[in-house]
Amino acid sequence: MTRQSRTSPAGSERSLHQAYDTALLDLDGVVYAGGEAIAHAVESLAAARAGGMHLAYVTNNALRTPESVAAHLGELGIPTEAAEVITSAQAVARLISEQVPTGSKVLVVGGEGLRVALRERGLVPVESADEEGLAAVVQGYGGPDLPWARFAEASYAVSRGVPWYASNTDLTIPGARGIGPGNGAAVEVVRIATGAEPQVAGKPLPPMHRETVLRTGARRPLVVGDRLDTDIEGAFNGEVDSLLVLTGIADAAQLVRAEPRHRPTYVDRDLRGLLSGQPEVVAGGEGFGCGGWTAAARDGVLELRGEGEPLDGLRALCAAAWTEAGDGVCTLDAEKALARLGL
Repeated sequence: MTRQSRTSPAGSERSLHQAYDTALLDLDGVVYAGGEAIAHAVESLAAARAGGMHLAYVTNNALRTPESVAAHLGELGIPTEAAEVITSAQAVARLISEQVPTGSKVLVVGGEGLRVALRERGLVPVESADEEGLAAVVQGYGGPDLPWARFAEASYAVSRGVPWYASNTDLTIPGARGIGPGNGAAVEVVRIATGAEPQVAGKPLPPMHRETVLRTGARRPLVVGDRLDTDIEGAFNGEVDSLLVLTGIADAAQLVRAEPRHRPTYVDRDLRGLLSGQPEVVAGGEGFGCGGWTAAARDGVLELRGEGEPLDGLRALCAAAWTEAGDGVCTLDAEKALARLGL
């Protein structure tokens, strides 16, 4: 089965932390939410590391530096070195540095993570669109208090033809109180004002995957994320396997409807999925079976029969839906089937 034609979640006899050398873990919605560790994350990551798996934390959030992210993870009980954190700020800084001379001035709309990453690449962060010799504009998530005037500053420069870059275009970001607007929403403000299009570095695009591989040296990586449109699509673009955990943005209904580039290799409830194998989905005359469940597409509806572990039912439903959809999106009614699973 090619990655482009995935029609079922995969099985694995070996536990994932033994089958892969490096976990490329998203942070928001996977390891923590609103700054607090997600249930089972700390102990699962400790066990995976003790079992020989290298852990790297890959985030589209460009606000914080790798040092501050590593310190936060340490406070949560996850000992982490700054070198184990890869951010979209680092990816976009490398992208810019490959296109402008060393020492160039770059207008920053974002936080300290962007400024540090630019300096690491020999670039000079500045605050005004009126800087002489301005070579680029870069946007990254700057937190909920980023002043509106910063978007105007970016728009002035971009409207004059200064090359525009974005760390990422995630429209939302999870937090303690719910889902808030992400950097992609801020990018839209400048896009509307200027009509321009930025070069984007973060997940799911290749510059972020390249940055991750360069910094980790991973040979058999497993992308672990909670978003279909960034984490899982990024793994698809990088032609590596992925694990979707249901602790953040993506839910069961979205997974069943996923188009090929958004279909993960594996799906599990949380990071405990790293420590176990994955059950196989078996195709048969009655449909697709996993555990005690069987799913099938009949008369415009996804049907689910049986009982057992709800995740096995979801895996079977995905197989039925993805097979029916082929290279498209499943439009069959899955409401009753998903309600049975309670996911």
